[in-house]
Amino acid sequence: MFFIPYGTREDTPRRIFPTITILLVLVNVLVFGYEAYLLSSGGETALNDFILRYAAIPADITDGSPLAIGLLTSMFLHGGLLHIVGNMLYLLPFGDNVEDRMGHIRYLLFYVLCGLIATVFYVLFNTGSTVPLLGASGAIAGILGAYLRLHPRGHVKGFLFIIILLIPITLPAALFIIYWFVMQLFSGVATLGMQTVGEATGVAFMAHVGGFLAGLILAPLFARKAEPSVSVYDRQH
Repeated sequence: MFFIPYGTREDTPRRIFPTITILLVLVNVLVFGYEAYLLSSGGETALNDFILRYAAIPADITDGSPLAIGLLTSMFLHGGLLHIVGNMLYLLPFGDNVEDRMGHIRYLLFYVLCGLIATVFYVLFNTGSTVPLLGASGAIAGILGAYLRLHPRGHVKGFLFIIILLIPITLPAALFIIYWFVMQLFSGVATLGMQTVGEATGVAFMAHVGGFLAGLILAPLFARKAEPSVSVYDRQH
């Protein structure tokens, strides 16, 4: 059983078109398409070389290697079709509303900053790991944290998938996001005794935790001041 979000509902209507959110999805899809091209044309060797060059490798970062470029580029790489589809399913419904509250440029800076903090947070718990870290989930976790902070009374719409059934359901976004975060936190703590989170489960839970906390804390600093509501009297005069 798992939940597939497809939209949200807020008290206030969205005011701007989510240009950056859509561009981020396109960039991630294009990069994944290039990964697929490398795999089909050069085999696993070509794809692995690309990933090792642009993913975040904790041991290289802590050693000060030039490959630390992965701090930035790793958030645009993905390890498979389910990986990118899952991430984009979370970015689209929540990102548009966060972008609306921040504006295009601030939102882009916020997204990248959350991704960087998520990667650094992961590296702190896996300093000697040589397993590549890749994916947009750290930055998207920041989006979830920001949504919770900026739209605490919002609702998330989606499908509850049970075996072969898809059941439409609407949940309080706070309930859904807090549950998601608690699961990431517990899973991350549970894997701390293992060699690396990535080797243990294939999921960088501590990157999710770091990104979420970054988004929760930084969201008010990036959000634009809410426009004052206009009364009926004001509109008539």
